[in-house]
Amino acid sequence: MPGDEGRGKSMEEQLEQYLAHLRVEKDASPYTLRNYSHEIRQFLWFLKEQGIGSWDDVDRQVLRRYLLWLRKEEYVEASMARKLSELRSFCRYLLQEEQLHSNPFDLVSSPKVPKRLPRYLKHEEIEALLHAPDLSTAQGQRDRAILELLYASGVRLSELVGLSLGDLSLDPGQMVVWGKGGKERIVLLGEPAVQAIRAYIRDGRVKLLSKKMTDALFLNRFGGRLSRRSIGHILDKYSKLSGLWMKVTPHLLRHTFATHMLEGGANLRVVQELLGHAQPTTTEIYTHVTPTRLREVYLKSHPRAKD
Repeated sequence: MPGDEGRGKSMEEQLEQYLAHLRVEKDASPYTLRNYSHEIRQFLWFLKEQGIGSWDDVDRQVLRRYLLWLRKEEYVEASMARKLSELRSFCRYLLQEEQLHSNPFDLVSSPKVPKRLPRYLKHEEIEALLHAPDLSTAQGQRDRAILELLYASGVRLSELVGLSLGDLSLDPGQMVVWGKGGKERIVLLGEPAVQAIRAYIRDGRVKLLSKKMTDALFLNRFGGRLSRRSIGHILDKYSKLSGLWMKVTPHLLRHTFATHMLEGGANLRVVQELLGHAQPTTTEIYTHVTPTRLREVYLKSHPRAKD
């Protein structure tokens, strides 16, 4: 049963409580908070127009009318799926806070979104990015290690932020990360990444470390564990310094890792294991063939491709 305190709150008050939770507990960025606020308030406005002021009246028919309204407003499937995902997360939070009996968004399925080929960096672009940090500073050594690690291993942002010194085994060039659902896996590192991490631990990390000891691998200027938001700022900085002028994210580097591995001849099953995908179908989005690779295979394979 929902608690009396939760039952007494309006939907708007519940939204403000949820946004505070995202900001304080989840360290959500201003961009994320703005999006969630706008998307959820749009749904609350729709309910108000329908004369609905309680979650008890939000049933399958109401949600179908909402989806129909979104289509009339010419929202594409990807936008509709994103809105439903954010609303589902909102109601999941209210369930945890005992302010809802059940999640109404479990009653409807998200629209199927056409699969798009993942974006990735070319070899010359990734080289420019990796060499952008100034290695004469502690922050530059740290940032070079971060970039090398992301490209070498394809780890997720959450996995990178959670790394501690004890997770590293640099002699064999590997480390342990904790993926989705708390699943442990071993990821591999190439020699450039190992060298960058060693240099950072030996020099840069020592300079960043404050009097308060921590085993966190990547530290901020105050000696604490680097946050998800700070990683985003770091990638933004070096995407501009390297002349890319595009949105570089940990996920983009994860896509780049997978694409370059497959281009180099890696087995899809191996890439699946390294990425920590539970299902092979998740990894299959990386099996797109780049024009360069297509031409290489053609010239090598067709009897009449060359004189």
